[in-house]
Amino acid sequence: MAEATLSGATHPILENDYASEWMGIKVLALSDGHATIRMTLRQEMLNGFGMAHGGMIFAFADTAFALACNPVNPGPGDADSITVAAGVDINFLKPAYRGQVITAVADRRSSAGRSGLYDIQIFAADAAPPGSEPSSGTPGELIAEFRGRSRTIPKK
Repeated sequence: MAEATLSGATHPILENDYASEWMGIKVLALSDGHATIRMTLRQEMLNGFGMAHGGMIFAFADTAFALACNPVNPGPGDADSITVAAGVDINFLKPAYRGQVITAVADRRSSAGRSGLYDIQIFAADAAPPGSEPSSGTPGELIAEFRGRSRTIPKK
């Protein structure tokens, strides 16, 4: 499944998330209402123009959204419910290309009852040279903004 955070923590929703595994998502940070993830764009993630397919950017942002919406350590009151997308909007600002590392930073803006509002920013940066780690500073240039509206529903 998707790789654990740098601290070794992972999120329970990733246990059976084969899409995130295929995308090669790495979890960088998790906390209540927040998630930061990263992946490298591969050839099979590109569209006919040679840039990242919008659906790949959307799916990547959607994973960050899901991680931020659902508790990392579900408590007894969380066992019978899940939080899902009620609606989303995405704005693509700039293209990203093969080999670039994209980072999504998801933050809860508001929650009331069973509803929430989250903003996810997606950044792209050139990959770090072989043998070195990606910079822990700025995640690169802003390429997309995703706003998600969540709803907590009964688990089936």
